[in-house]
Order: sequence, then C-alpha cells, then structure tokens
Amino acid sequence: MNITQRVLLPLFFAGVTSLSATHVFAQGAVTVNGASATKAEDLRSIGGAVIPATNIRSQSATPPADSGNSAVDIAKKLANPIANMISVPFQYEFSRGIGRNQGGSEQTLLLQPVAPFDLGGGDSFIVRPIIAGVREVSIESRPGQSFSGYGIASVTLESFYAPNTRSSWIWGIGPYAVSPSGNSGKFGSQQTGAGVTAVVINRDGPWTYGLLGYQSWSVGGNPTFGTQNNLFGEPVVSYTNKDAWTFSANMQAQYNYDARRTSNPLYAGVSKVHIFDGVPISFGAGPIYYVSNTPGGPSGWGARATVTLVILK
Repeated sequence: MNITQRVLLPLFFAGVTSLSATHVFAQGAVTVNGASATKAEDLRSIGGAVIPATNIRSQSATPPADSGNSAVDIAKKLANPIANMISVPFQYEFSRGIGRNQGGSEQTLLLQPVAPFDLGGGDSFIVRPIIAGVREVSIESRPGQSFSGYGIASVTLESFYAPNTRSSWIWGIGPYAVSPSGNSGKFGSQQTGAGVTAVVINRDGPWTYGLLGYQSWSVGGNPTFGTQNNLFGEPVVSYTNKDAWTFSANMQAQYNYDARRTSNPLYAGVSKVHIFDGVPISFGAGPIYYVSNTPGGPSGWGARATVTLVILK
C-alpha cells in the first residue's frame, strides 16, 4: 500500500463515521397507507471525501488501455454494478417537498462498499451492503405535528453470483436482505425483509446499459412505519468517453404491494475518474426529479453528489 492509500483510506472511513454520527443528513419516513416514504434504504451510489493537497499527482489514463486499470477502464467498471472491482462509494443526496404539507426536507449520506470474491474459473460473488445516515427537517406526519432529527435508515445487503461469460451481456443473481436500524421507524420501515436480487448488463464499447432489481417480502417486524413487500427495478444507461467522463441516467422505481403505490425518482449525472498517485477516485454530481412518489414522500427537484474510492487489486 503506497503513502496516498495509507492517508486516503483512514480519511474516507473516518469521514463517514463522523458524518453518520453528527452531520449526516437524509430521507424522511412519513408513513401513509402502509408504505414508508423514506428513500434512504433504496439509494444506490456515493458522497464526500477530503484529499490531501500535498504529494498528489493527478492523471487521466496513464496506464496502458489493455491493463484494465486506466481511468477509462475504471470509469466503465464503475458503471457496471457487478464488475470485478473493489470500490467504496459515498453518496450525498438532498430532497424536499416531504410530509403531509410538503414543507419538509431531507438529506442522506450513504455508504455502499462493493466487494467481489473470486470463485474460480472467472466466476465471482459480489456483496454490496448499503448503510445510510439520514437527517430530516420539519417533516409533518400529522396536522400540526412535525419532526426533525437524524439517525440510521434500514440496512440493506445485496449480493450477486456472476458467472463468467464471453458475451458482452453479463448477469448476476443472489439473495437480498434488509433489516431495521432500530431508529423508532422515523427513518424507514421497522420490518425485516428478504428476497432475491438480479441484474443484467450489456457492455457495448463506451455504452453500459441494463436493469437491476429485487423482490422483497416482509418476514417480520412492526408494519406501522411501512412494509418491506416491495418490487424494485432500476434501468440504467451510461456513456464513457476517452477522457474518463461518464454521463449517466437511471430511474429507481419501487412498488409497494401494501400501499399499491410507486415511487419513481429519475436521476441524471456526470462523473469523472482521476488517478491520484495510483489511487483512482471518481467525482460526480447531478439532478434528481421525482416523477411520482408515495404520499408524503419527496417531490419536485433534488440534487446528488458522489465520490467513489477504487481499491485496485
């Protein structure tokens, strides 16, 4: 491990620990008709980091293209949710128009490390835990009653068995689990859920596109703050140019069987991979628009900022 890795890794993990405890902002949990309006447990990406200003050399794509470790190669792999690459994404997100009177706001800091395990023969097993710190401001759940505070949303675990293939199309499937955090239901459902998750992706030159989704069933817990009987689908598309810029769009559609309502936040973004003294880091940002949501959930426009640390093998 070089000196930059020894400096950056503690900063990243210390930063997310500090933010989760004191400055973490996030997604509200207004419950209407059995569905939690919180979004923190459905997010999927990245957030904030501090980089030392000394002894850092930035480069775009100095390794040869066939090494698989150029900035362009790394940018393409980051667009692929089942790429055989270790990454530590952070995501900060701001949303508004929340609560019965749509006067509340919420912020999220989400950590989603991606850890692939080699099964031999080119097959791999990818594990993606998702932990979100949340902060709510003036979320009205009943007339004249509002809540402000911060806590931890439901903790999610996605996993995929991804077989080796010579095709540009790749796929993965595996178990899915979600557990309440114990924050009294204000930051998500207090139910435990289990199910299956699947993904299919096509890598076509600079383009990466496909569909990620899961089916979750409630297996116990208090349904007062929403249930875990959900069907989730996320179509994704991205384009990466020769300078390691990636332009992407995706929609995270979730249908709750008990509320019979769907939330449809639409995301667009641009990101860039830089290599600092051999350590690749991706920076990105973009708008969010809530096409529809469960009653009391976010509405209108929001924003997202992302940072991803890549750990090369």
